[in-house]
Amino acid sequence: MTTIAASLQAVHDRIARAAQSAGRLADDVMLIAVSKTVPAERIAEAHRCGQRAFGENYVQEALAKMDALRDLPLEWHYIGPIQSNKTRAIAERFHWVHGIDRVKIAQRLAAARPAGMPPLDVCIQVNVSGEASKGGVGPGQELELARAIALLPRLRLRGLMAIPEPTDDVRLQRSRYASVRCARDALDASGYALDTLSMGMSDDLEAAIAEGATMVRVGTAIFGARR
Repeated sequence: MTTIAASLQAVHDRIARAAQSAGRLADDVMLIAVSKTVPAERIAEAHRCGQRAFGENYVQEALAKMDALRDLPLEWHYIGPIQSNKTRAIAERFHWVHGIDRVKIAQRLAAARPAGMPPLDVCIQVNVSGEASKGGVGPGQELELARAIALLPRLRLRGLMAIPEPTDDVRLQRSRYASVRCARDALDASGYALDTLSMGMSDDLEAAIAEGATMVRVGTAIFGARR
């Protein structure tokens, strides 16, 4: 196997073990390969190994890769903060957005989403660790933003996303992710049928899966340390 093939298999094995430990099915957890700074040819290699979903957060870099790989059936996920002047490109070219945290950005994405495309699948980002350097609504503020997104027909709210502070404390990892799950459950109780918890990365995907993650976003464990 190539290095990427072996790395992908190792990540899938971790997902399977974590899911089994949580009494869940591995197929209920989708792997997003975070490919920012990764050249197009390595994404194509990952695709040959069966990977379909890729995450990017540098818009111009992502657009160049999309053009280079346009013949491959890939699913593109935008992850991270969104600048207002990038909303059109994101709305036109991506399938998913992980991390809406402002009504203004949601409105701009909806206005720019082409009518001939399906609604843009989106997640609300929750800042569970209260870090000033990270985006996301504060815990308890998800409902207000969900109500605003529900009024935008070109967007489809799928769930919540979080990027907690890095820590080796598994109990803290699980506590952070449990709070996201509880926030999702609260939105469901308010009438929102959400099916997505986008949480967990290379170092903590096990804790995220234990707390209900349906998508894990893994870069380093697949492609190696970023340049």
